[in-house]
Amino acid sequence: MATELSLIVDMVAVLAAAAGGGYLAHRFKQPALLGYLLAGLAVGPAGLKWVQAEGVINLFAEIGVVLLLFALGVEFSLGNLLKVRRIAIGGGSLQVVLTTLLGGGLAYLTGWVNSWPQAIFLGTVLSLSSTAVVLKSLLERNEMQTVHGQVMLGILIVQDISLGFMLAILPIMTQSSAMIGQALLMALLKILLFFGLALMVGLRLVPPLMKKIAQTGSQELFVLSVVALCMGVALATALMGLGIEMGAFVAGLMVSQVEYADHALHSILPMRDVFATLFFASIGMLINPLFLVQNIWILLGLVTLVMLGKALIVTGLVSLFGYGPKTALTVGLGINQIGEFSFVLTGVAADLGLFSQSLYDLMVGTTAITLVLTPLVLRLSPGWLRLMEKMPMVGRWLRYGQRAKEVAIPDALAGHSVVAGYGRVGQTLVQMLRSQGHSVLVIENNEATLQTLRDQKLPYLYGDASSELVLRKSKLDRARGLAIALPDPMATRLTLKRALTLVPELDVTVRAHAIQEIDVLYQLGAKEVVQPEFEASLEMGIHVLLNLGDPLHQVQEIANTYRAGHYRDILPAQLSDRTSPELDLLGPDLLGKWYSLDAASPFIHISLAQANIRQRTGATIMAIQRKAQLYRYPEAQTMLEIGDRILLVGTSQEHSKFEALASQPSFRDP
Repeated sequence: MATELSLIVDMVAVLAAAAGGGYLAHRFKQPALLGYLLAGLAVGPAGLKWVQAEGVINLFAEIGVVLLLFALGVEFSLGNLLKVRRIAIGGGSLQVVLTTLLGGGLAYLTGWVNSWPQAIFLGTVLSLSSTAVVLKSLLERNEMQTVHGQVMLGILIVQDISLGFMLAILPIMTQSSAMIGQALLMALLKILLFFGLALMVGLRLVPPLMKKIAQTGSQELFVLSVVALCMGVALATALMGLGIEMGAFVAGLMVSQVEYADHALHSILPMRDVFATLFFASIGMLINPLFLVQNIWILLGLVTLVMLGKALIVTGLVSLFGYGPKTALTVGLGINQIGEFSFVLTGVAADLGLFSQSLYDLMVGTTAITLVLTPLVLRLSPGWLRLMEKMPMVGRWLRYGQRAKEVAIPDALAGHSVVAGYGRVGQTLVQMLRSQGHSVLVIENNEATLQTLRDQKLPYLYGDASSELVLRKSKLDRARGLAIALPDPMATRLTLKRALTLVPELDVTVRAHAIQEIDVLYQLGAKEVVQPEFEASLEMGIHVLLNLGDPLHQVQEIANTYRAGHYRDILPAQLSDRTSPELDLLGPDLLGKWYSLDAASPFIHISLAQANIRQRTGATIMAIQRKAQLYRYPEAQTMLEIGDRILLVGTSQEHSKFEALASQPSFRDP
């Protein structure tokens, strides 16, 4: 009884500490993962010693890993993988092999390890990236459907699949040279046998069984059955010597193929989140802070070497597969960490006696630090790219490195509409335009859609819509208008800004991704901004009002009023009452700077329309501060007065143009 009570006390201690650590991390705007790791460190053997039993720590970690991999298998999307199959399968496999060989080889040559099995194990630990942390960061930044997001996702999927094979094959390397060939053959036969049985069970037994259980209508029975399947298959692979992790992932794949997959994932997510938290907290318990402090310079050197080296490998491979330099650098900076499943390989290596305690502690510390740094690196990478763009040679490579590839664009093309982005929104828009006989040019940088464009005989440019070179090739100066339907908010703003720099009077329609972007996009020069959530609510409101008997003209007038007011009348109160400009939405190459207007300023006593600053300089006035009052997104008829402070947003060159304009004695629009 005492043992059972001790287990409960340990679990409560870990969960409570993880909840507190996660809360503090959230309050300080840090990744929750950092809070979980520090919580585990606080209650573990190196901290308050509330949890010291090694068996309990390992149990928490194994349950968390099983549920993480099971959920990953359920969420696995063959469709997402096929979208970027070349870079995912080819580039992902090459990345794992190259990182393993280069990382392990360097460790062997420098004497960090003294045998090739150790070197290979160390290389595989370095080769895996963090699916959980990267996907969470992409979701928070609304970048899942961007090109770099899809490429990251494809490579991460291939890495996760390779984990199962690593766990099955790597332990064989501890065998004697004479036995390795036979052991390797036996492992491959076990893998083939397991996957054959899993395929048969997954196709023949699991779907009807899940259907029968779902028909009972019992949520408890359904959850119990899903967990039993997960644990049962994991146990089967463990008994076969293939590791519980491969079994958990395959069990998830089995469930992913049935019609109740979404329901199963929804049911398992709360348990997964709890035990995944236990997993990360348990890793914190394994960290030896005293050892890491004593070896701080070695640790920092390892972190730097791993993140830079892996970024270079990934960036090179993504470029090799035909992606532009910005995409390649973003992907390289995004998946240059060591992943959470590397802890699993590190533990296996330690159990096999391949990693000494010092090497194990260094690997755990390096992995934990790179995981914590990942969200910060992803958040700062646009700023780094902006700085690189300012460097003469590097900037030219970044801006024009991705050459625009065009198909069937007539030299005399004119009067056409340019559509940037050929996702769901872009496809619908192109279909509407073509149905009315209008000529269209599509800008797209997703390789998966190119064949569709070719099949439909649609003229297109393959490249980044925010690239000045691509925009010039689209013949914007001859176009009737530009519609921006890109999935990436930052690319959307940059495309709008650069298109209007090339053709200031261009009619641009933009899709807003978030409510906060609407006014920003209007101020940057868009003629029309469409926000899907508001448009859906307006259409629903029109239907409901008509059903209630309101006149059609009156209902349509209400909807048009809301649209003409840029949706301001239906903004949530906490957004409509905000008093600070959303400068964080503007993009990495746009700078905000305040200017004060004195009596000598040429802008005094004229309206914003008369000043016409956007057309003269390319910069945009985002706010005017007049005494204690702040006016966000001022209207064109707003008069400028002595003492006003204006917030100008633009590139450094546009700020220079404005400062030169402001130094003139006076001017007016003719």
